[in-house]
Amino acid sequence: MTRFVVCGETLIDLVKSAEAPRDHFSSTWFALSAGGPMNTAVALGRLGADCHFLGRLSSDDFGVQLRNHIESAGVLLDLATVTDQSTSIAVVTLDADGVASYAFHFADTANFNWRPGELPVLDRADWLHIASLACVVKPGADVLLDWAASVQAPISYDINVRPTVITDPAAYWALVEPWLQVVGRGNGVVKASDEDLKFLARVVSPSATPDELAAQWVEQYDLGLAVVTLGAGGAVAVRRGGESVRVAGFPTSVVDTVGAGDTFMAGFLDGYVSDPADLVGALRRGAAAASIVCSRKGAQPPTTAEVNALLALGQTG
Repeated sequence: MTRFVVCGETLIDLVKSAEAPRDHFSSTWFALSAGGPMNTAVALGRLGADCHFLGRLSSDDFGVQLRNHIESAGVLLDLATVTDQSTSIAVVTLDADGVASYAFHFADTANFNWRPGELPVLDRADWLHIASLACVVKPGADVLLDWAASVQAPISYDINVRPTVITDPAAYWALVEPWLQVVGRGNGVVKASDEDLKFLARVVSPSATPDELAAQWVEQYDLGLAVVTLGAGGAVAVRRGGESVRVAGFPTSVVDTVGAGDTFMAGFLDGYVSDPADLVGALRRGAAAASIVCSRKGAQPPTTAEVNALLALGQTG
């Protein structure tokens, strides 16, 4: 079995309770274990994968919550670092359709201060998945980029743009492009949502659709594959030569979209790494996992049995 090493940040998502106090002196919030890469690791663990989370975790009470959440999914923390720096916080706002937006509080927190000695040696028997803010928030992002360039393992990279953290598309692109170069050297996989690509296209190729921009990146950076998630519309994967494979989404009653893309990636990798030839099957596995997580409050990924049951129904939108 392939060892998945998932690298990136953990967070506590603060989501306001609908049952708020009647006065204006206090408010009630849920403190949910979160962070895109951590969500993917937890989802892989629940799918039965051999998964190890490579992150910097705080020793504070929120850090204890996060460690317990990760380990309860069967994910190992043997590669993680524990630090006295505090846990990062994200204040979550949900719109009428359950789509989340985030205000992040990162100053002097655990996630973004990587040191080279904290990072392991990986070989071709491993699969490195790296994602999101850890790849763009300095100083740790520079350390991770240098390390990723040296690993022998195949790499998947989820861009997961957060424009509230870096508002300028040109500045964001300057941090993303080196990751595309590193992933391309190893014939790796890049994943982005259609909204991620629309944001970056303002700088890279303003007239390109998300599909077209993904296809450009596959050729320009010699990627093995680019995967674009389309929300309720499913997902599309683009190979070299412009070949694309598209699957529809699975209908669901959306509670919120927190963790949808992260869970999609876990489902996709679970299928793709075991059988790269079955690209349709991997995309459908990702879409099914994302559909299930959207039917739940917060990032609560499904088990293998739940994903298989939905796939057996064969119903897509």
